[in-house]
Amino acid sequence: MAKPINTEFDIRGVNHLALVCKDMARTVEFYRDVLGMPLIKTIDLPGGRGQHFFFDMGNGDSLAFFWFPDAPASQPGVSNPQALPGQGSFLSAHGSMNHIAFNVPAEKFDEYYAKLKAKGIKVTPVMNHDNSEHQVSPEMHDGVFVRSVYFFDPDGICLEFASWTAEFDESDVAHEPMTADGRRAQVLTPAE
Repeated sequence: MAKPINTEFDIRGVNHLALVCKDMARTVEFYRDVLGMPLIKTIDLPGGRGQHFFFDMGNGDSLAFFWFPDAPASQPGVSNPQALPGQGSFLSAHGSMNHIAFNVPAEKFDEYYAKLKAKGIKVTPVMNHDNSEHQVSPEMHDGVFVRSVYFFDPDGICLEFASWTAEFDESDVAHEPMTADGRRAQVLTPAE
């Protein structure tokens, strides 16, 4: 039997799965130190809204976690955000799945964005994520590390098409993780 082929989109697996944790420091210690996943990108969200950290799962796939200082406590059934990024609250509960990002080729990103819209899918504007103050640019530039577009499935699960546009190095892990009580843990820098 021939391997099934997706003739609509060249989806190359999962770019990253983004979950929400209660304590980023504990999450770093577990995924990096216990499971051995390298921490490859750390982000402090603008305006003190939280953090977003990425771990390398291998094969170019990442597992990411948000930490939101005001996130609701974990509750079964509270499994997805109320709105897409830039269109309202993107919070979800501790232990929930915030969104699934499908890895798509960078050279086909704009084509796939147009294809989603042509299929009647309500999508966000393209978000060129960078390290600027607002962490998103309307234009592509050398500082963009990933391009994203977000949309919901029929059940309200938030999905993303994402294309990495940069390679990470040690300078991309630059933010100490937050603890459950909102303090910065000192787990990335050696104690003096």
